Amino acid sequence: MRSLLRSVAFFSLMQASCLAHSQSSVTLYGIIDTGVEYYNHAAGGGSFAGVPTLTGEMPSEWGLTGVEDLGGGNKAIFRLESGFAPGTGGFNFGGREFGRQANVGLQTAYGSLTLGRQINMTTYTLLNADVIGPSIHSLYVFDSYLAYARSDNAVGYMEKFAGVTVGATYSFGRDAAGPAGPSATNCPGQVAGNFLACKQYTAMIAYDSSHFGAAASYDRMRGGAGASAPLTSSAYTDTHTVVDGYFKLPSVKAGGGWIHRNLSAGAASTLYNLYFFGLTYTPIASLALDAQVDKYIQSGVTSSTGLAARASYYLSRSTSVYSSVGYMINGRHGSTPVSAGGTVEAGAEQLGVMLGMRHLF
Repeated sequence: MRSLLRSVAFFSLMQASCLAHSQSSVTLYGIIDTGVEYYNHAAGGGSFAGVPTLTGEMPSEWGLTGVEDLGGGNKAIFRLESGFAPGTGGFNFGGREFGRQANVGLQTAYGSLTLGRQINMTTYTLLNADVIGPSIHSLYVFDSYLAYARSDNAVGYMEKFAGVTVGATYSFGRDAAGPAGPSATNCPGQVAGNFLACKQYTAMIAYDSSHFGAAASYDRMRGGAGASAPLTSSAYTDTHTVVDGYFKLPSVKAGGGWIHRNLSAGAASTLYNLYFFGLTYTPIASLALDAQVDKYIQSGVTSSTGLAARASYYLSRSTSVYSSVGYMINGRHGSTPVSAGGTVEAGAEQLGVMLGMRHLF
């Protein structure tokens, strides 16, 4: 009997010791953002009024993130994040259950290493300088990849040294989980016998202080046989380069930058430059006013100018209402819609308006 009691006591002490050195937590979070939008000069004529399919002021999402303390300053981490359309309840990202992120990793004194589907460095570079963000009227209408810059089957690293952040991702094969969604290339993932097919790598360096910051990133993806046009060969590449910056005062923030895309895909090759500059003014804590101008130039082909303005009123820390107005000035051969997920008649100027509500949890 004494032997049994000693065994039980020893086991209890071991369990308590493990709990003391291995504290873990899981957090549920999300954003629900939707409303009603209107835009004129839709493709085929007429106008559109209804609930947007892609995004409002911010994309709607929900997720789970977890941390386990392994001791010695090391932690195990994971993140599962799903994008959805509030209007229908359906998944965004081409129907993927966790299309925004699905990764696991280790966080140490030397940085965080993650494995799985993850946000890549193009998105992180734009976070601070783009004051409008991935909203209904934004610079992302010029290139949908910018709003959905993710990498499948990827290894990622990020660490901040004083004010300098460095990060990189390497994907062994994109889009293995289908079907294709916005900006996805439907590449068949990790392809045996063709090391280059569907590979992608991204890298970033950034500096942030209390009043200003700057960032730069490089993002190159390769195509593969069976992928969506134009990346139908592993010899074809699609490269994005971003350089941007921002500065902040107590009630004003300004941000701007340059995005360069070089799609090398034979006859379908494309080269463009996209410039943006925006301001955020917060006259009182519960009101934010944003404005941004975006200039898209495809030399010798077309150009377009996007204007966006937004007012957000915070009813609480978690809930806000907003109005957003966008105006797109397309060149003669331009066909960029003012609204994310919208349509436009070629060469038309287009007005878009949205009234919406956002809740964070």
